[in-house]
Amino acid sequence: MASGTTAPPPPASLKRIVAASLIGTTIEWYDFFLYGSAAALVFNKLFFPGSDPLVGTLLSFLTYAVGFAARPIGALVFGHYGDRLGRKKLLVLSLLLMGGATFAIGLLPTHATIGTAAPVLLTVLRLVQGFALGGEWGGAVLLVSEHGDARRRGFWASWPQTGAPAGQLLATGVLSFLTAVLSDAAFGSWGWRIPFLLSGVLVMVGLWIRLSVDESPVFKEALAQAEARKAADAGAVEKMPLVAVLRHHWRDVLIAMGARMAENISYYVITAFILVYATTSAGVSRQTALNAVLIASAVHFAVIPAWGALSDRVGRRPVYLVGAVGIGLWMFPFFSLIDTGGFGNLILAVTVGLVLHGAMYAPQAAFFSEIFATRMRYSGASIGAQFASVAAGAPAPLIATALLADYGDSTPIALYVIAASLLTIVAVGVAKETRHRDLAEMDTGAGVADRAARTEDAGVL
Repeated sequence: MASGTTAPPPPASLKRIVAASLIGTTIEWYDFFLYGSAAALVFNKLFFPGSDPLVGTLLSFLTYAVGFAARPIGALVFGHYGDRLGRKKLLVLSLLLMGGATFAIGLLPTHATIGTAAPVLLTVLRLVQGFALGGEWGGAVLLVSEHGDARRRGFWASWPQTGAPAGQLLATGVLSFLTAVLSDAAFGSWGWRIPFLLSGVLVMVGLWIRLSVDESPVFKEALAQAEARKAADAGAVEKMPLVAVLRHHWRDVLIAMGARMAENISYYVITAFILVYATTSAGVSRQTALNAVLIASAVHFAVIPAWGALSDRVGRRPVYLVGAVGIGLWMFPFFSLIDTGGFGNLILAVTVGLVLHGAMYAPQAAFFSEIFATRMRYSGASIGAQFASVAAGAPAPLIATALLADYGDSTPIALYVIAASLLTIVAVGVAKETRHRDLAEMDTGAGVADRAARTEDAGVL
């Protein structure tokens, strides 16, 4: 590789790659968020009966958090093999695992049928979901990031990120439709199973599209270089990606983890915990709360590519910091608007929150991809993102629900999100700007142009 620069694929090819990543991540997030919504709405009654309603919700969210605990394991396993074997193969496996686990939840007997085995099986399937999602995110965003060029990487890499609101939109939309057309008794008896069983159809569509794309050219070149080095030095042993990440990029892993704190915590408070808070404290109906999240998720989907494109113009850090500062400032107005009980205010609260969240989430894919070299990029990006989820997104609905139970007020919850925002502001504030980096050039020891760009961008803020 003489120049160290990979030519971008034709526009039609890039769009197909973006579509494959987006559809795959949408299905994965649909499966993951569907569980979160069901945990807030029905799992407390179906799998944890006999408890106080709020205690049942806490237990339900505890199984929800278990999925996050498995995500770092998925990040380690998928990251290792994704850096060794390629992005595409691991993405196909993650989709099959996630879809299979979600479909099985739709067939799962409840506590009334098999007793305590029901929540145990539910927890096991949730672990499989978390394991699969831990490997999905890194591969999906890298497949796009490594196919594109630096000039518009933030925009194109933000499209797989829209899989989160698209999955949320799809999951919430299906649940909202079912709760509107079915009685509470019918929904609690069998209607809740329908969205989980639909996952089987979605996975088949996702696999058909995902199998049609090529492996990342940047990864192919890095793999060829590694093979050439091994051939030139027969005694050379390539370090495991995890070892290389922890030795050379441990600061970047910590930055990625810190950057995720406000993004992850705020998202699950806004989209999952709100179904508890709005219905129990603000007196809003379940249908109204679901509809508000549905509308806000559509706006969230639309603004993420716009934030990603802006990060190509002004840098990853400025856009990310706008979101981190904004979400911290929005928390008190967020709960105040929900407390009014008005549908318009509920929509406004959730929509503004998700727009600000998008300012962090959109540049995250390109930002994390640009931190790590190719043969450790899947491991580094996945580890930084998914280990943070254990401390951030996993306990967020659980902590918020516990704070509500203890204090009966939203103030401690708002302060909790604000504290996360401060952590993210510090992490992103000490990071270097990355938007000019060439991913292939990083593997050859960054060139003069890249070093100059990094020096220039270090003073953006």
